[in-house]
Amino acid sequence: KITLLDIWISKLINLGIKKILINTHYKHKLVSSFIKKHKYKKFLEISHEDKLLGTAGTLIKNINFSNKEDLMLIHADNFTKDNLKNFVRAHEQRPKRTEFTMMLFKTSRPKECGVVQIGKDKVVKKFFEKSRSDIFNANAAIYILSKKFLKKIEKKKFKDFSMEIIPKYEKKLYT
Repeated sequence: KITLLDIWISKLINLGIKKILINTHYKHKLVSSFIKKHKYKKFLEISHEDKLLGTAGTLIKNINFSNKEDLMLIHADNFTKDNLKNFVRAHEQRPKRTEFTMMLFKTSRPKECGVVQIGKDKVVKKFFEKSRSDIFNANAAIYILSKKFLKKIEKKKFKDFSMEIIPKYEKKLYT
């Protein structure tokens, strides 16, 4: 039986990532048991939250995990067939004025997603959370955050990545 978490771990290991932090809350004992038996367990670390801090709160709490290097942030309850190699390459080649990269997908139901209006340079012009029906570039909730960006937010009091960080820094976001 292959789980969604196992798929994500394998994708990251195949990218050469050797340090993966997995945040737990719901069913944390089941996840911990899974991690202890996983073939890549030596690369995995768990951060448990009895009370959820939100995606941004968890990121900021664990910001030193990246050793101030670029960091990939993934909502692991999502799925992509992408192997992430082109995504990493896009982040490495992004315009200098951008500080983080968001993976997008095409949606036929934009009112159910966070969607972005992007310019010809693939930089976000505007982010809309579940409010537009005419934009079809949806947020896949997979990001690469530059060390410059991490330094910028490390002392902030954000809780929600999509509702607080993306709107505040959308002009620094590459897709």
